[in-house]
Amino acid sequence: MKKSNPLERISEALGGEQGLRQLRNVFGIPSFCYKSPIGWIDIIAEENRILRASFSEAAPSSGPTFPPTLPVLTRTIKLLDIYFAGGPIDFAEIPVQLAYTTEFQQQVWKALQQIPYGEVQSYQWIADRIGRPKSARAIGNAVGANPVSILIPCHRVIRSSGALGGYGGGLDRKRQLLTLEGHDAEKFK
Repeated sequence: MKKSNPLERISEALGGEQGLRQLRNVFGIPSFCYKSPIGWIDIIAEENRILRASFSEAAPSSGPTFPPTLPVLTRTIKLLDIYFAGGPIDFAEIPVQLAYTTEFQQQVWKALQQIPYGEVQSYQWIADRIGRPKSARAIGNAVGANPVSILIPCHRVIRSSGALGGYGGGLDRKRQLLTLEGHDAEKFK
């Protein structure tokens, strides 16, 4: 049984992303819906770190859900602007809080951060990197659970065969992100 974090359970109980956004507005939780060229990115911040930054299927009902007044939120938005304009960005400078995660997931996500802009690696590469060479499937699950998928670049992970594998934001977005970083989208099956 897959563990979900409390934010996911609350979102489901409120009827999805729109309900969660409304709750965040009521309680004043710093968040922002960033409109990228390939879809909305839901960003949630806490003081000086990002808690979530991942693609959302639901557009906000009326613009930003919260003014991006926190410096970490403002900086994240600026880096996303540069990234989607084609600039090679390393999001490692953005502090993230990876709450409700396992030590294994954190090891996987640290390995993801070591994949430079414009490069791809396999799930097996990550497994070898963290010293768990027989855990490529578990690596895939950990990659899929990444709550800050645009900041910790899980789109840069493909199967050893060259196939795309999965992506929480959808395979079309994964292709678009890889193309943005200079890859030929046709080479990925």
